Amino acid sequence: MTVLLERPAVRATTRDSFIDVLRLAGMALVVLQHWTIPVLGYDGVRLTTGNALSTPGVWVVTWISQVMPLVFFAGGAANAISFRRAPGTAPAWLAVRLRRLAWPVLPLAAVWIPFPHVLATFGVPEQPLEVGSRLTGQLLWFLVVYLIAVTATPLMLRMHARHGWRAPAVLVAGAVATDLVRFTSGPDLIGYLNIGFVWLAVHQLGFFYVDRRLGRPGLLAMAGYGAAALLVAFGPYPGSMIGLPGAEMSNMAPPTLAMLGVGIGQIGLVTLLRPWIMRLRTERLVAWAGPRMMTVYLWHMPALFAMSGVVVVGLGLDTPAPGSLGWLAGWPVWFGTLCLLIWPLLRAFARFEEPPALPYGVATWSGSLVSAALVGGGLLGLTAFGFAPGGAPVLSTLAIAAGLLLTAPRARL
Repeated sequence: MTVLLERPAVRATTRDSFIDVLRLAGMALVVLQHWTIPVLGYDGVRLTTGNALSTPGVWVVTWISQVMPLVFFAGGAANAISFRRAPGTAPAWLAVRLRRLAWPVLPLAAVWIPFPHVLATFGVPEQPLEVGSRLTGQLLWFLVVYLIAVTATPLMLRMHARHGWRAPAVLVAGAVATDLVRFTSGPDLIGYLNIGFVWLAVHQLGFFYVDRRLGRPGLLAMAGYGAAALLVAFGPYPGSMIGLPGAEMSNMAPPTLAMLGVGIGQIGLVTLLRPWIMRLRTERLVAWAGPRMMTVYLWHMPALFAMSGVVVVGLGLDTPAPGSLGWLAGWPVWFGTLCLLIWPLLRAFARFEEPPALPYGVATWSGSLVSAALVGGGLLGLTAFGFAPGGAPVLSTLAIAAGLLLTAPRARL
């Protein structure tokens, strides 16, 4: 194992502006989708949540708007670039990535653990408050899975260097086998193995992009989207690439072969469009937004809950029917107000994207892996239980903090 986790003998690689644009565009689409699709109603007791993409036929939009495959692809490329140019050892690289990934979560927890209690004392109804508290934590699922990808990066880069296309082929085969067992004789829980197979497969394709080995993007796009279309048409998979209320199953939780097909199609499509994307003047936008992306991801849902609390719960204004004249006329006001709400959150919390300059010592694999396990376990706890009142969010946050502290061991004498 030690040999496999040594740094590959590959030349250092510089930043790639195309990957930076993909990461920024992916985050922008996530926020746009989350701020646009909620269909909210309040009857004086319960807040109901629907999804605008449940409108018949609109699910096809998700084959583009569900950008998590592109986020993992861009993350794979960014991790390969970062790992190859970083000084020091692989455990030290992992410790740095853990700090940058998890540190911004601590201020979110510091606000949201006491916040429901404060709002409850001011008479905010219990059920809407619980919905907002839980959904704020559920958004952290991405960080859990991405942490797995980051932790696996040194090993997967070694597999990439030794086995080339056989590495993603094994991951795809694992996804195929998982869905076959799941939909024939196995329990649904076995589908969660695809959290590793599907997301690591698209993450692995990022390595091929960095090495300029991702050829024939048009063929890749057709193969990916074509396979997804066949799976939806003749298999048990729904057409939507996001979970919809009332649907019997989701392509996202857990991810399925159909999601993998769409992801491969998206990667082929954006790679095909790369020459045109590179002509866009995005340097200043990327330079400003890059250090704030995690803050936007963590705080855009609290901004949505604040807006919903005032408009839907406070004023009693339910969301108009999606696509109606009222919905179309109100959307620019809704979106613009949310942008105004998140601006002070960015000013307050973007500073936490840079971890503090603690006296970091010598990192070891045992310490870094224990840190990853604690941080991952804490993030998983917040994903499962959110910030609803109780002991779970406190214990989960303490696990994250403990994992981060372990990335700052005492220097060896």
